Amino acid sequence: MASSSPPLLALTTGEPAGVGPELVVQLAAAGELPARTVAVGDPALLAERAARLGVRLELQELAPGSSVPASAPGILPVWPVALHAPSRPGRLSVANAAYVLETLDVAIQACRVGQADAMVTAPLHKGVIIESGHAGFRGHTEYLRDACGIDEVVMMLATDRALHAHEASWVGGGALRVALATTHLPLREVADAVTASRLERILRILHADLVRWYGVKTPSIAVCGLNPHAGEGGHLGTEERDVIAPVLEALRAEGFALDGPLPADTLFTPRHLAGIDAVLAMYHDQGLPVLKYAGFGRAANVTLGLPFPRTSVDHGTALDLAGRGEADRGSLRVALALAAEMAGRGACRST
Repeated sequence: MASSSPPLLALTTGEPAGVGPELVVQLAAAGELPARTVAVGDPALLAERAARLGVRLELQELAPGSSVPASAPGILPVWPVALHAPSRPGRLSVANAAYVLETLDVAIQACRVGQADAMVTAPLHKGVIIESGHAGFRGHTEYLRDACGIDEVVMMLATDRALHAHEASWVGGGALRVALATTHLPLREVADAVTASRLERILRILHADLVRWYGVKTPSIAVCGLNPHAGEGGHLGTEERDVIAPVLEALRAEGFALDGPLPADTLFTPRHLAGIDAVLAMYHDQGLPVLKYAGFGRAANVTLGLPFPRTSVDHGTALDLAGRGEADRGSLRVALALAAEMAGRGACRST
């Protein structure tokens, strides 16, 4: 990464029938793309959405992986990827599932070979990708993990620091960050997936990337229990006693600052969040409802454990809003700003 110029962000435009393409053109037209940002998608699709919304925008088609100028209002550089079928707002097409995956592949490759410094993703539609024949598709996070040949990554959502600036005394760095020990699993499979080896790997990745990408010298992490009341001393489940607590004790002996296992219903309160840099929840709907209540539309999804920063929005494709120009672009704005910040910090560390 070159520290002499702003980091380059590769921004995939997501499901073509959703709000992703229009959020991208709106941000570009308003001059709200940070650093150097290149869209990865179909230029004709972006032009159509801009015209539909009455947005004046100049598209600059560039060869994938080529140099990208600094962002400027009203101009959107694009690494082109062609749609596989015509797209209309709000109407999914199985034929375009491969197009969505191709945009991801272009951005991933650019980041892996140093042509881009970070990757930001507009929302995709899991269902249509699964229906297209990718039965094992779980989402962006798992796809990135497999594409990069990595055994484990960590999903974390983080609110905009400005959202909690007045609460910085109890939210580390002014942001609420919630990482997940398990991600897109049916609830009945979660307990079996919360193993000692998985927890250790997740906590090591979370700790390392809080240092690497966020500049936290000694991360303080609060860890949820799995069961109500963190097992109530074994009366409501034994995973805390038999699995979670031993892992935390072993890592504390190495110098990790870990608090828990704590009951999830009281962890997300000012007293327990004081001085905490991140919370590790055991499953998707244990931690994310709290974070989204605190900052929906002003939060970003972060994939930790990759060789490059990757962020995304905290919402879905919003098919019902597509093409109407009514979708809130706040989350994508936060995801872009966070990716630029993370990539810039990584560049500084690499020089």
